[in-house]
Amino acid sequence: MRVLGIDLGSKRIGIATSDRSGTIATPYTVLLRCGSMGGDHRNIAKMVVEEEAEAVIVGLPLNMDGSEGKAAQAARVEAARMATVVGVPVHVHDERLTTVEADRVLMEQKMKAQARRRIVDKVAAAVMLQSWLDTQAHQANS
Repeated sequence: MRVLGIDLGSKRIGIATSDRSGTIATPYTVLLRCGSMGGDHRNIAKMVVEEEAEAVIVGLPLNMDGSEGKAAQAARVEAARMATVVGVPVHVHDERLTTVEADRVLMEQKMKAQARRRIVDKVAAAVMLQSWLDTQAHQANS
């Protein structure tokens, strides 16, 4: 099953996609927020169609102790609104430390700060999506 992973940010939205088998997540693109949540969601809906995605996974920014703060609550609200537009199921998944991990990987590749800022959101989306895919595979094998 092909899915899109979404890393919501206030200025940018990182997008990742899985392969058709639902095994490997790959960074896809970064959307600049257009100033309208509905517009952002319509852009994501277009990607769902283009990529033939069967689900959307939205990163849930939990606190380090696993509790939900304002950012996680906002992500849940946005995910619910997105679900009314994209035409496929929308799920949330823990995204703690995904941006930190993405930035670390890009720094290891000796990428300069300016270049990292342009792509870190889609890499973070891929890290989060890979975690979701791995969780799904583990549950299927249990």
